[in-house]
Amino acid sequence: MKLLLVEDNHDLALWLGKVLREEQFDVDTVHDGEAAIARLEQTPYDLLLLDLKLPGLDGRSVLRRLRRQRNDLPVLILTASASLDIKVDSLELGADDYLVKPFEIRELVARIKALIRRQSRSGQSQLRCGDLLYDLDTRAFQAAGAPLTLTPREHRVLETLLLRMGKTVSKTQLAQAVFAPEDAVGEDAIEIYVHRLRRKLDSTQARIVTLRGLGYLLRDADAP
Repeated sequence: MKLLLVEDNHDLALWLGKVLREEQFDVDTVHDGEAAIARLEQTPYDLLLLDLKLPGLDGRSVLRRLRRQRNDLPVLILTASASLDIKVDSLELGADDYLVKPFEIRELVARIKALIRRQSRSGQSQLRCGDLLYDLDTRAFQAAGAPLTLTPREHRVLETLLLRMGKTVSKTQLAQAVFAPEDAVGEDAIEIYVHRLRRKLDSTQARIVTLRGLGYLLRDADAP
């Protein structure tokens, strides 16, 4: 699961990024609002961790712009302010949750997973496509009842498709989800990972369907 952390305190951002990566999240970090907007336009994320007090464009402005663009990315506000007025205002602007600093990392991780479950529309800790299962807590796949071994990039591609099941995911979106902006990798590289995944999923009910000119769709082959 790919997260964007927007935090102007560099020490806190460094620590948060480290502990969240230890929890197996893929974390990108920026330190101001303008950089956050630019990164959100470049890369599909599964959740935004947003500080409110940022240099230049503040967190409320980032959130407001995101929602005006009809972007429904889950947003978790991380702020030092416990003001009820600011909390209510943030939720009314479109934030999905609000956590006051300092916080326990266990609570932060639990809230992140809860928001991602809600976004997946299943509300469950396990996502399913036919006999392909994905546990959001352990980040482990099972195919037809057996553990599915994937490379990190194969894992990211399949996770991205499963979290957006029922929606077409473009090759560009997959490439942005898998590779860092500084990686000099073409979108065609995604075709290699999709090919490998199709082979590994061959004995399951999950199918990665190519929609020519649009992208890929994960589908249960036995679904009507």
